[in-house]
Amino acid sequence: MTGDRLLEPREVPLGGVRGLTVHRTLPHRALPTVGAWCFVDHFGPTRETMTVLPHPHTGLQTVTWPLAGDIRHRDSLGSDVVLKPGELNLMTSGDGVSHSEFSVGDGTMMHGIQLWVALPDGARTGPPAFEHIPDLPRTGGDGWRATVLMGELADVQSKAVTYSPLVGAELTLGAGKPATIPLKAGFEHAVLAVDGTVRVGGFDLAHRQMLHLEPGRSSVDLEVPRDATVLLIGGEPFTEPLVMWWNFIGRTHEDIVQAREDWEQAAERFGQVDGHDGQVIPAPPLPHVRLTPRRRRV
Repeated sequence: MTGDRLLEPREVPLGGVRGLTVHRTLPHRALPTVGAWCFVDHFGPTRETMTVLPHPHTGLQTVTWPLAGDIRHRDSLGSDVVLKPGELNLMTSGDGVSHSEFSVGDGTMMHGIQLWVALPDGARTGPPAFEHIPDLPRTGGDGWRATVLMGELADVQSKAVTYSPLVGAELTLGAGKPATIPLKAGFEHAVLAVDGTVRVGGFDLAHRQMLHLEPGRSSVDLEVPRDATVLLIGGEPFTEPLVMWWNFIGRTHEDIVQAREDWEQAAERFGQVDGHDGQVIPAPPLPHVRLTPRRRRV
């Protein structure tokens, strides 16, 4: 369909305290969101370790979906969970939360996707929360199977808490078997080629690329040359202004300045993550410009 947009991944060498390189497709300079989804990082397969010391978030939900390797999550709410492939971690920051993430075991193969969902007004200044969901619903049809991470797909509903209409699902496709995936016509969607190439409605999508699909579709046809995994995300177009900087999402420049100052001052809004002897990731310096909302380019 006219208006569909190819999003190339960019390599982000996080290194240092994190020691992990990711491929980021969202936000894109031309497309800040897909529905309320505002951030997609694909990491691995790699034997690099994930060592993310405590850091803050505001105005968003973090969604962690491992495909290989275990991740230990600890947060300022007191959560201490080892996340395994096939399970979902969902942390809602509200007005402020902090957490850490470490891979479990030395030299373990790591592969997965980390995403953010922008919170709408009301929820973005609410209390933080954490969910670990080991029993996600499944659905499927000819040539495809799906695990529904968030929202609803093919009348199957995840119990993960959402604050805007959206969907997130891992699709497993069989080689040479055309698959028709049902979509909500009022949603925009995006398809990420996780571990190989995939044909999306006649368009060949390379490994790690993402294709944005404009609203109006009731289905999309997918086909792969070999068995493959695909990520599907989507939702009603998110119309609230988003000022995104570092790990914070607000509505104004002042929101971000205040969040950064509060983190640097160890303010109560971000709490404390046990088990790290007070170590945290410091906030980087603010740029010497006024931060403005990200805009979608036509």
